[in-house]
Amino acid sequence: MNVNHEIKSQLAKLLATEDLIVEHKHVETASFNVHDRVLTLPCWEKASSLVYDMLVGHEVGHALFTPDEEWWVDYQISPGIVNVVEDARIEKLMKRKYGGLAKCFYRGYNELHEDDFFQLEDQDINEMSLPDRINLHFKLGNFVDIDFSIEEKHFVARIDQCETFDDVLEVSKDLHDFCKSQDEKREQEKVDNAESQGMPFNSDDASGKNQKGDSTEASNEDDGKAEGGEVKTQETQSQGDMPQENSQPQTGGSASSLEGHSSLDVKTDRALQESLKDLIDTDDYYKETNYIEIPKLDLDKVIVNNSDLHSRIDKEWRETYNESVFASPDKQFFEFKKSAQKEVNYLVKEFECKKSADAYSRASTARTGILNTGVLHTYKFNEDLFKKVTVLPDGKNHGLVFILDWSGSMSRIMMDTLKQLYNLMWFCKKVQIPFEVYAFSICYPKTLVSEDGYAELTDIKANDFEVDKKFSLLNMFTSKVKGKVLEKQMKTMFRIANTFTYGRCYDEDRYNVPIGLNLSGTPLHETLIALHDILPSFKKENKLQKVQCVILTDGEGHPLSYHSEHVSHYDPTKTYLGRNNSARRNCFIRCRKTGRTYDLGGGSYYCSPEYTNAFLRNLRDKFQDINFIGIRILTSSDTNSFLSMYHDGVDLIKARVNWRNTKTVSIKTSGYHTYFGLSASALNSDSEFEVEDDATKGQIKQAFAKSLKSKKMNKKILSEFIELVA
Repeated sequence: MNVNHEIKSQLAKLLATEDLIVEHKHVETASFNVHDRVLTLPCWEKASSLVYDMLVGHEVGHALFTPDEEWWVDYQISPGIVNVVEDARIEKLMKRKYGGLAKCFYRGYNELHEDDFFQLEDQDINEMSLPDRINLHFKLGNFVDIDFSIEEKHFVARIDQCETFDDVLEVSKDLHDFCKSQDEKREQEKVDNAESQGMPFNSDDASGKNQKGDSTEASNEDDGKAEGGEVKTQETQSQGDMPQENSQPQTGGSASSLEGHSSLDVKTDRALQESLKDLIDTDDYYKETNYIEIPKLDLDKVIVNNSDLHSRIDKEWRETYNESVFASPDKQFFEFKKSAQKEVNYLVKEFECKKSADAYSRASTARTGILNTGVLHTYKFNEDLFKKVTVLPDGKNHGLVFILDWSGSMSRIMMDTLKQLYNLMWFCKKVQIPFEVYAFSICYPKTLVSEDGYAELTDIKANDFEVDKKFSLLNMFTSKVKGKVLEKQMKTMFRIANTFTYGRCYDEDRYNVPIGLNLSGTPLHETLIALHDILPSFKKENKLQKVQCVILTDGEGHPLSYHSEHVSHYDPTKTYLGRNNSARRNCFIRCRKTGRTYDLGGGSYYCSPEYTNAFLRNLRDKFQDINFIGIRILTSSDTNSFLSMYHDGVDLIKARVNWRNTKTVSIKTSGYHTYFGLSASALNSDSEFEVEDDATKGQIKQAFAKSLKSKKMNKKILSEFIELVA
């Protein structure tokens, strides 16, 4: 059975009426950390959905109603008996709290009984000990006939009436003492029967008495062990229900000491716990499930300030080159700026139209209470004689955060990607939308804390993701600067992108990329972690109501490492905080704010789309008023693999046909709200209707069709983008 742990976790939280932290791990028994409010459940992968729900309900019952008390300090009781009585109480309380659980417990225990989880086959139930029969009565009472004496029925009634854990301990103590006395009575009867059946009692009678005395003495020794002796091993370990943290009952005796008091050993409870272990899937090599949390970044150490970045670039180039070496890329920049105005104007028009349409759809009309004199003559047949007013809701304040992939794999498409970014920035400038543009990098020089390395960007905590110390976010552009300053900065980055696309210029036009601005690795996931702090700060600073986050990238990042506790090789009793090289298989993002977990789904060093999508879905759930939009510029060699990531079968065939016709794709099934794919070659083609003076009719027709097709492509994708933004 393929169990959806997310659904089962949500079930546990709903039952607990508390935002518990629920972890599914490859452990043998469930446990609940009262202080951290962490409920750890075994991965009962082989259980049916019904049984799984019953087990979740049972464990939540312990989490809700079983207190964190070291009761064994004051009570000398067999832990098995306490567990039986407590199980009956918490299941009664859960059924009372949630009426629908009664059927779940009924059917679940019936299924376990049919599969002989209590190991009752070929056994006479009525010959079993009283705690065993009580255990079966409250779990399987509808499916088996169990006999109780009048004295035993008294205990069944008392257990049924238990409301508090103190009641449980009181009944358990009396039941423990009763069972022990019954065992001692049976042992005495065996001795008496042996004597009455001809055992020699002559002058050596004393030896018989000594034998009896030894037996009694041995029994007393066993009693002592049962009440205050060794830690119970087998039975205590099977008692996974009882949420005892880092300690176990120090009573009840060892397994050997229970041989003299067989009724204190609840065999059916141990059998159930052992059988439940068979439901845990142990075939997977990677058994342990790891839950990893998003750390809080120190943004002051991560973000390179806009003015500092460009001041450093200007200083280096000013000291090294004459301005004339940039003549060629600067000319290309201004040509592109001129040609882009039509596209920018189209974005502006669409945005204003969408805003107006939305405003009027939410418009309300109300009577003013002032008579409309123009319709007074209709009073005999018209009751609507008052003037009306239409109220349009105020428009929302918008803002955009752009993330630019500054990795080595972007070199072929960096110029095309930058052009798309510039179009969106000019659009934001025209409609007065605040924006910030960050490029992620791991090669920008930062201050060393020592000769050994860079400063830590987060507090080091167990089960937190590790963020590369070299990780930086370069604040390339911001709407806070004046228009002329922004244009100068855009021209600067255009020059840099030009070197990636066309290589180094020759002779007098040769120039190099500034130090730290070379393309590097792909810290995409580190950036998605940083957005947890960047987005709310940006929204608050600009007093925005609606924020869009646009990520321009060519793919996925690499798996992250995470901090974890490790056992010392030198002293197994000690642990230290180390790191695991990568969070991949059986690793989940755990978000305490959303209360959800997100499967990273990674199985190799190279990330699958599911890995990045997990981070994106966490962001979407945490910031539900923010749209996350992906834009990917595709070369001909990238297209098929990109389409195959999100389509298969017939859908893939349709996607390929649509791509051939439009050179665009918008995907709704990724971690983004919408993931746009754009053809690099189509973006570079001239969309203007231009022909030679002596062109033939066929050439004119072909040029016109090409122009329309390109415009259709651009408008389709731009309209969809604006619809998301507006």
